[in-house]
Amino acid sequence: MIPNIHYKDREIVGERLELAKGPLYWLGPDLTLRDCTVVIRAAARSLTLMSGRFIDCTLQAKGELKGVRWARMHLRGCRFEGRFRGNDFGFIEDELDTWKQGALMDCDFSEALLDGCRFYACDMRTIRLPRWPCFTLLDPVRHAAELARETWPGLFGQVTIEGLSTQDASVVALTYHAPSIAERQETTAEELRAVLERVPWVVM
Repeated sequence: MIPNIHYKDREIVGERLELAKGPLYWLGPDLTLRDCTVVIRAAARSLTLMSGRFIDCTLQAKGELKGVRWARMHLRGCRFEGRFRGNDFGFIEDELDTWKQGALMDCDFSEALLDGCRFYACDMRTIRLPRWPCFTLLDPVRHAAELARETWPGLFGQVTIEGLSTQDASVVALTYHAPSIAERQETTAEELRAVLERVPWVVM
């Protein structure tokens, strides 16, 4: 039987937590990590984020961490390192979510590789984003029509830009890794960059 490790109803300060492959991890409810280093070797399917607070922590993904929904966690002053694909950060209004604790502020992703990551209902002015070859579309839903008027290479316009109409209105930023999405959408990072440089709502 795969063991469960449950961190809840406590505050942990200044420790190093290793989330190894194998166990199932439950974080929360009523968990606070402060000034901790959290090393994540576990796959996303082994992580259940209930609710809690990460304050001034470093979160290191040692493999590519796919599809984690951080939106139930309050993240403040945290630093992210490693590869994150399809992760959601911030606060998502969800009628099934009774915790209402999700938030993202003053966090640093500059040393992370983000691909297909969404930021919800947070002030992106407080967030340090990764630079090229990652790029971030700011307020992508609001700017969807303007973005659609650009001539995008490969399938980027048909898939990613047209897909903005299906995103929740609370998505305030989308970050991609140019070489990865270029490979998936039949173009090159250089061709993408040539168009992105003309768009004022891009961080790269």
